Amino acid sequence: MEFAHARTDRLGMLLDQFDKAREMAEVRLTGLTDDEYLWEPAADCWSLRPRAEAKTPRAFGPGEWVLDLGNPDIPGGEYAEIGRQIASGMTVAEIAEDWSVSHARVEEVLAHTGPVPPDETPVTTIAWRLCHLHYEFAGGWEWTFGERKQDPKLMVDFTPSASLALERFWETVGRWREAVEGVSEEQLDQVGYSQYPYGSDPDDPYVTVVWGTNFEFIHHMAEIALLRDLWRTRA
Repeated sequence: MEFAHARTDRLGMLLDQFDKAREMAEVRLTGLTDDEYLWEPAADCWSLRPRAEAKTPRAFGPGEWVLDLGNPDIPGGEYAEIGRQIASGMTVAEIAEDWSVSHARVEEVLAHTGPVPPDETPVTTIAWRLCHLHYEFAGGWEWTFGERKQDPKLMVDFTPSASLALERFWETVGRWREAVEGVSEEQLDQVGYSQYPYGSDPDDPYVTVVWGTNFEFIHHMAEIALLRDLWRTRA
């Protein structure tokens, strides 16, 4: 892998990392079919469904197709993240709002000792992972460079067509990437430069928001790549 011409400034390094990850993801997503896009590899998957067939209590989306979302909670696999949020200076109230849970639930996690309970986060489809990323990139642009008005969860008209979903997704990613390229050093250090409403963006310097976006993109694309491998080798 060629890194000879990689930039060394903060924003340049983050964007070079993102561009390389995007290049790899575009290759890995080539040839994605509708059946594979919506394939449920296990029982009780979260996926993209017609509104009338939604299986989860908080499924969302502005159109006919909605994205599964269950009741709010903090899964066992995220207990360490709650500790990191406290260490970063977030209050219990802010964390509760971030996770859409009660203050008591946050306090319960913070007081937890002993083995961490098993992570019961459901298995998700390729469609769910891609749509999740899509509305986050759309919202990331809206609440940083746009009017900061639209609910990110209502910004993307989800579709069961894999090819159309990818076309729209890469357009949204490209708009976000172009806008971030123009961010100044001062804006990178500005706390709350992004006001994205789901998460800690309003309390963070923008450079950490960009880092977090890279992390989110990379780990979800790795999961999508694994699902593609499982689809290819399914019995």
